[in-house]
Amino acid sequence: MSIKHVLVVDDEPDICELLEITLQRMGLKTTSTTRMNGAIDLLRNRHFDLCLTDMRMPDGSGLDLLRHIQHHCADLPVAMITAHGSVDTAVQALKLGAFDFVTKPVDLKMLRQLIDSALRLAPTASTPQVERAQPGPNAGPGLDRPGRSPLGPHGASAPGSDSSPLLGHSAAMVQLRTTVARLARSQAPVIILGESGAGKELVAREIHRLGPRADRPFVPVNCGAIPADLMESEFFGHQKGAFTGAIQNKIGLFREADGGTLFLDEVAELPLALQVKLLRALQERAIKPVGASREERVDVRILSATHNNLGEDVNDGRFRQDLYYRLNVVEVRVPPLRERREDIDGLARHVLSRIAAQWQLPGLSLSSAALLHLGTHPFPGNVRELENVLERAAVMVDGPVIGPELLAFSERGSETGREPASPGRVIAQGVGLDDHLAEQERRVLEAALAQSAGNRTAAARALGLSFRQIRYRLKKLGID
Repeated sequence: MSIKHVLVVDDEPDICELLEITLQRMGLKTTSTTRMNGAIDLLRNRHFDLCLTDMRMPDGSGLDLLRHIQHHCADLPVAMITAHGSVDTAVQALKLGAFDFVTKPVDLKMLRQLIDSALRLAPTASTPQVERAQPGPNAGPGLDRPGRSPLGPHGASAPGSDSSPLLGHSAAMVQLRTTVARLARSQAPVIILGESGAGKELVAREIHRLGPRADRPFVPVNCGAIPADLMESEFFGHQKGAFTGAIQNKIGLFREADGGTLFLDEVAELPLALQVKLLRALQERAIKPVGASREERVDVRILSATHNNLGEDVNDGRFRQDLYYRLNVVEVRVPPLRERREDIDGLARHVLSRIAAQWQLPGLSLSSAALLHLGTHPFPGNVRELENVLERAAVMVDGPVIGPELLAFSERGSETGREPASPGRVIAQGVGLDDHLAEQERRVLEAALAQSAGNRTAAARALGLSFRQIRYRLKKLGID
């Protein structure tokens, strides 16, 4: 196995010497220079596996060197060394395609973790030159350049999220897979936009799986499912005795994800008070458990997702602008199923194959009429709705072929499709008012859940309820 070679670029000889000593103790070969032009000459004549560069040099900047590397040796990961507190500069470097950054004074433990992650990156294969689908305003050119290549109680995966990969031959899915492969080669925060059921968590898992953190934890959390008074403890942990009921230490989600990826689903649901603490944790790469006297370093990549328009939430004061820009370094949009109908056939085959294997059935397939019926449905619940429809059909079918009559889609206003009874009919049938109202409430709740593909947070928002209110009503009516 060949020894990895790291290029160190810093205009301070003492810093170069410190970094070289640290790298050599890790068993790495090093070459250093104090000037950008010197680095360019070295890159032209030698092979390197990683570049560590300072932001300021006498004859240029680290960003200039980063652009040069992207153009001439795109497989080379670049880590930036920035002044303490220069978060905006670090974010700019991430947008341009830097792998990650460290701040001065350099924390050697964090530096070793960064180097270890960067050197795990495999060289990219040649990728097709397909433009990314609808990049967000914060998407950096470095990440867009073609050729560059058991869940916690709050993080329940979407149904089928670990069983339906990023399948599809549509242009939208080809673009999405290309973008995911590129993002896996960076540590930049990514925000994943898309409707409920479109596969946002699946995209996050794929970014994690393809990246250098793949052997470390992937910790998903539904931000809308944590009670507001427990959020700080859930995210950052607490010490025994920090508050009433804290009978033992709790490590928190950040520590669970240390070295890996923390996926913040429904990030728009975070209360403003926690947004402040989350911003500091991202900027300082450190957390302070409730009841602790000092901060603890953490190494976590943040991926987040929402179906909200976060820009509107910022304008309305519901989401902090500084946190929005910190999370939204790169923006990815997951296309809804109705925009890639040509993928329905392949997705349906995959889901039915999984169902048959799980239920030990000989095999399931769709008739031509059933497939045609699927192709005309708008799928407001996206891939998750498709999975639910096929699972219900698999329960009802007598043989191996599913016909269109077994594809039970939710109709607008009522999942059962029944017309609401008139007041006269209610009285004539002798139905008690409480029972009638409970039945109407049940239908509305079930319809809202069907429309949101089971997402309780989205269903509550559509009905003008809080998450606690809808949870109480669902429990009262026995709706699972």
